[in-house]
Amino acid sequence: MPESFSVALRVLTEITSKLRALKKLIDLHTHTLFSDGELLPSELARRAQVIGYRFLAITDHVDMSNFENVVTGIVRFCSEYKNSSIKVVPGAEITHVPPDQYKKLVGRCRELGAKVVVAHGETIVEPVQPGTNRAAIEAGVDIIAHPGLISGGDASLAAEKGVALEISGRGGHSFTNGHVAALARKHGAKPVFCTDAHKPSDLMDRATAESVSRGAGMEENEINSMFGYAESLAARLLKN
Repeated sequence: MPESFSVALRVLTEITSKLRALKKLIDLHTHTLFSDGELLPSELARRAQVIGYRFLAITDHVDMSNFENVVTGIVRFCSEYKNSSIKVVPGAEITHVPPDQYKKLVGRCRELGAKVVVAHGETIVEPVQPGTNRAAIEAGVDIIAHPGLISGGDASLAAEKGVALEISGRGGHSFTNGHVAALARKHGAKPVFCTDAHKPSDLMDRATAESVSRGAGMEENEINSMFGYAESLAARLLKN
């Protein structure tokens, strides 16, 4: 086999491998037995790996009563978990916390090692206190999960502060995905797809995630841009 052909074949193989990796899912919002999820972190990671994930954040629900135990436990698991095909990072989802506690709790979660801090946004299917979206954005969370009927002002502030708005794969929370996608488009905020998985059936592959995003009215270029942003966000989190 000519050397030039061997080099070309090797380059093609590397490119194909990279393209396959890019089609795997990055999910920055999931739950385990540390809060209301059904699975141990090890089983969640394994199931995600088999489906085709390559980056997973475990972001269990926290408030002032449990953040130390939850974040510390997730950090411990992630520091011990070694797998060449999926990276698992620790996080937290601040949930039903009074808006005036957000800044303090975000700081404490990060101090304990949470690489991803998610806010439980003002979904229309749960009684989240009004003003939570705004308080979380001002506190510097990474993602507003299921932000519901988020206002234009809050979407604009999220864009300004680099806070992503979730396109949710979870039933109920996904009811306002179309509104979130439209407001993100209008105000320049970054959408990010997350499953908000609590049980095995909540996990989904990249193709399903793309279909959910199309259902929210997103165009192909917007979907590609959204997953590209997830790539850059994951890379940044790994550096921190």
